[in-house]
Amino acid sequence: MARTPAGTPPHPKGAERFHEERATYTVRGAAQPDIEAGVAAIREVVRTLKPKPGVYRMLDARGDVLYVGKARALKNRVANYTQVAALPLRLQRMVAQTRGMEIVTTNSEAEALLLEAQLIKRFRPAYNVLLRDDKSFPFILLRSEHDFPRIMKHRGARKMKGDYYGPFASAGSVNTTVNALQKLFLLRSCTDSFFARRDRPCLLYQIKRCSAPCVGRIDKAGYAELVRETKDFLGGRSGAVQKKIESQMAAAAEALDFETAAMLRDRLRAATFIQGTQAINAEGVGNADVFALASKGGQVAIQAFFIRGGQNWGHRAFFPSHTQGVEDEEVFARILAQFYEEVPPPRTILVDRELPERELLELALCEAVGRRVEISVPQRGDRRRLMEQAKRNAAEALDRRLAESGSQAKVLREMTEFLELPEEPRRIEIYDNSHLQGSKAVGAMVVAGPEGFLKNQYRKFNIKSAQTNDDFGMMREVMGRRFSRALDEDPDRDGGSWPGLVLIDGGKGQMSSVRDTLEELGIEDVPLIGVSKGPDRNAGREVFHFPDGREKTLPVNSPVLFYLQRLRDEAHRFAIGAHRQKRSRAITASPLDEIPGIGPSRKRALLLHFGTAGKVRAAALEDLQRAPGVSATVAQAVYDFYHPSG
Repeated sequence: MARTPAGTPPHPKGAERFHEERATYTVRGAAQPDIEAGVAAIREVVRTLKPKPGVYRMLDARGDVLYVGKARALKNRVANYTQVAALPLRLQRMVAQTRGMEIVTTNSEAEALLLEAQLIKRFRPAYNVLLRDDKSFPFILLRSEHDFPRIMKHRGARKMKGDYYGPFASAGSVNTTVNALQKLFLLRSCTDSFFARRDRPCLLYQIKRCSAPCVGRIDKAGYAELVRETKDFLGGRSGAVQKKIESQMAAAAEALDFETAAMLRDRLRAATFIQGTQAINAEGVGNADVFALASKGGQVAIQAFFIRGGQNWGHRAFFPSHTQGVEDEEVFARILAQFYEEVPPPRTILVDRELPERELLELALCEAVGRRVEISVPQRGDRRRLMEQAKRNAAEALDRRLAESGSQAKVLREMTEFLELPEEPRRIEIYDNSHLQGSKAVGAMVVAGPEGFLKNQYRKFNIKSAQTNDDFGMMREVMGRRFSRALDEDPDRDGGSWPGLVLIDGGKGQMSSVRDTLEELGIEDVPLIGVSKGPDRNAGREVFHFPDGREKTLPVNSPVLFYLQRLRDEAHRFAIGAHRQKRSRAITASPLDEIPGIGPSRKRALLLHFGTAGKVRAAALEDLQRAPGVSATVAQAVYDFYHPSG
């Protein structure tokens, strides 16, 4: 057995106090695929463990993570895996694949729970219950580092200073709410640079969605009052804000200031619109997340309502994966831990059943956010009625999911028969290229499985060697790079990275290019199909090209045709988006970027002094040295770059 000190694991949010002993144990057993080898590897680790809290990772022979678990006492918990007869079949299969383990000790079981959730989200192991959602939740951000704070939609890490309100269930709900808040409170949404350049109001001021602080149409104190009202409204005190606007409108009308009264009336309508878009009655609930679980046919759905200030900020259904053989309550607890690994929990979390280790999960969330968090099952009143609504939504979402899965399974079976595949593909890869007359060429790979698109496995390829406008050469390069890497990383094809079907957006030429490329790599058993539009590029009359030169078509109303079109269109969308991003970066790039060792501040100083990159290129060494902020060394480096023979 080899023992090496572990690298510092990523800290869960709120657990920055990690300073305890950490150790990693890696054991490599024999490669035979039997359960005795897995048990032997685990026993080697158990001998060195202590009854301390921590997180363990099960590894297969290639070092890939099979399972992440946490324990109050690592020695006792890991030793359970050696009692094979007492394990369910799912865990027996995992033990049979295990050839090593990695251990991280923690100060407490609560910290172990936080770290476990973070590692599950990072590694997505095959034997853990997984929250199948690759999108971060959007928030509304009211930034605070400016005299006139900006209101905006925000995704990702909450690094900017300001107040965050959310989560919202979708970007659409955030956009709708932000637009209404602009009408209600007239806060700016423009960037700081745009704000600083204005010398007259923009269109948003004209349509009464901004108070134009950029040109002094409102002073700092007046804008600060609007900000306070916004915080009150988003913080749950919307009634007080509405009453204040009503009284101001009445006073303006009494003073015959009808223009002001009309503006206040429009603001009041915006407030009513925001509250009227809440399809769920959450009055009296305050700030809470509501979760309900439904299970049927071996699948699980969890419905979530996000309630803030008594208003519904959206709802979403989750469909966890790897739930077979796991109790519903255990699935529920694992999904909550993963969900709150990225989203800050409210003070109240309502669930429809008692959860295992509820107190531990509460303690872990308290440590993560530094305040009290309560998980409870509502028994009566508004909360109980809201929970019943969440349970109905969970059951309905699961029924829709099962119906869609049934129709999807039928489509896959028919597609397998039509394309003459040896078996139903578990992984479909779709390829397309995008370029503008050969420039900024990008290849794209989209991946789909039985449950939909796998967006975290999409890939972009910057075309490097293919000649201008050579679509066939571009496809050869993309396929060569993709499958050369597959041969290096997964030569035995047991890692799940090899496709059961490759779809190529193109006809005979693209098909022959891909077929020849794979044959050169010694790959002849990956199913290839080219998809080209029919006569006059008519969508709906696609032709499907086989490697042996045969062509087939489908009826225009065929569900299989619609499915294959959707796959092809997704690859096309992704390729065009990647190409546009590359073009946008090229537009904003500067020739000075090519000079090694010249950072943003030096580049800015040169451009401010000379005006254009062309004048920098033409400048004499003495002129470069006179530029403010440019040292003699930097000036020499710039001059030598443009005059290599001088």
